[in-house]
Formats: sequence, structure tokens, C-alpha cells
Amino acid sequence: MDISSLLNVTSDAVARTAQTASTKTAPDTDEGFTSMFQSALSNLQDTNALLNDWEEEEVKFALGISENTHDLSIAASKASTALSYTVALRDKFLEAYKEITQMQV
Repeated sequence: MDISSLLNVTSDAVARTAQTASTKTAPDTDEGFTSMFQSALSNLQDTNALLNDWEEEEVKFALGISENTHDLSIAASKASTALSYTVALRDKFLEAYKEITQMQV
């Protein structure tokens, strides 16, 4: 699957994966899994950071430090999108895991 067309996406994980895919033609299975695992961990960290930013904007707004609802709305949208993406990835990983465990050797 060629993901080079996804470079317009601002996700760091997609950009790193595209860069890795373009530099390596046939990755070792250990390197491929390690790379994918590191990308998943990075995605979780990015999602957590966006959720923290959203919570920080909510607190600022609630305390009256910030009256800008635009920043709050943007932070909420980013966090919601990142969380939806992370949940979708989790579901796909669990689906793949269940399929692998049901394989007969």
C-alpha cells in the first residue's frame, strides 16, 4: 500500500511512515514491527497531548483567564479528531490480533 499520497495529512506518524517506506524497500520483519509499534506509541502521545491542551483551554475559559472561545473550539476539535483516530486504530489492531489468534498453524 502506497501512503505517499497522504503527505498532505499533518500527522507526524503518517509523515514518518511515508519517509521510512520511501527509504526502505524490504524491511526486516523485526524492524517493520518496531517501526509500526513506535508509530503507534507516538500517535498515543500526540493524542494525549491534544487532550491535555483541550483540558487546559477548558480550565482557562472556566477560570476567566481566556475569553476566546475560538481557541477552546479548536482544541476540542483537534482532541476529538485525534481520539477518534486513535480509537479506530485500536479497533483495527484488536481485530487483527483476534484474527491472528484464530489462525491454525
